[in-house]
Amino acid sequence: MKQELIKTAKTTEEAVKAAAEEFGVSVDEVEFEVLEEAKKGFFGMGAAPAKVKVTYIFKPLESARSFAETLIKDMGIEATVTIHDDGNGEALLTISGEDAGTLIGHHGDTLDSLQYLINLAANKKETDERKYTRISVDIENYREKREETLKKLARHMAEKVKRTGRNVVLEPMNAYERRIIHSEVQGIDGVSTNSVGMEGNRRVILFPEGGEKPTTARPERKGGKRRDGGKKRHSRPAKKAENAEKSAERAEKPAEKSEKDEYIPRPRRSSDAPRPAPRKIEKAKDLDSYFARLKEFGSTINSTEEKK
Repeated sequence: MKQELIKTAKTTEEAVKAAAEEFGVSVDEVEFEVLEEAKKGFFGMGAAPAKVKVTYIFKPLESARSFAETLIKDMGIEATVTIHDDGNGEALLTISGEDAGTLIGHHGDTLDSLQYLINLAANKKETDERKYTRISVDIENYREKREETLKKLARHMAEKVKRTGRNVVLEPMNAYERRIIHSEVQGIDGVSTNSVGMEGNRRVILFPEGGEKPTTARPERKGGKRRDGGKKRHSRPAKKAENAEKSAERAEKPAEKSEKDEYIPRPRRSSDAPRPAPRKIEKAKDLDSYFARLKEFGSTINSTEEKK
């Protein structure tokens, strides 16, 4: 990551030195370009300071540290950033402090997001010659504690699979946590694992070894019972055909009329006769009373809030 500063001083050397101190590096590690030369003037009249543009390219670990410290400072959290480099293209960045735990989040979600951003900042390429540096971020030894928790979970769920003979679907996990589950179950006889789902919602399924490999995370119904009480549901075409057959049977069967079934025509209403009031008016009255009560309730709440 490249950063630039423009400094002014009496001399070019003083401007470069001031910029290097602000970067926290030595003068030999920065590059500079003189924008304006210093002018001494005549008896102090017409003198002008030197103006220099100083450039420094942060190395991956320094970029990671700078980004993490700036982010923590902007969030108002008091914490210390430490980097341990193993010299093999991997490093561990630890954040410690009284308020550092707030950066972990639920099951390390916030910590994973922070690690992703730090890796982006550290591996922002200015040239194609730079190699990728993998940086793991840990807070208050959370990674080790989470790993032990996942191993216990894997062993417990594996025993459940062996006892019940059914698949067990775990909650969505990132690639690092899924690897821990797979690795732990590999040493347990009679149980296998498989990852299913799309990235971001990918999860591990434990299933009996030798059984069919699961490809989806569909939960099994308890007791294998149907939700409709075991009744067979008819498809729509079959249901339509059944209704058509019943209608045909009713049409073929002669209707048995009784004296009570005798048709009596309704008397026609004259145009001058008053029309009956529709039921919608009654419903409208009920609706008006409902809105009146609602309005009264709202005014009561507003008056209570104003008093507070």
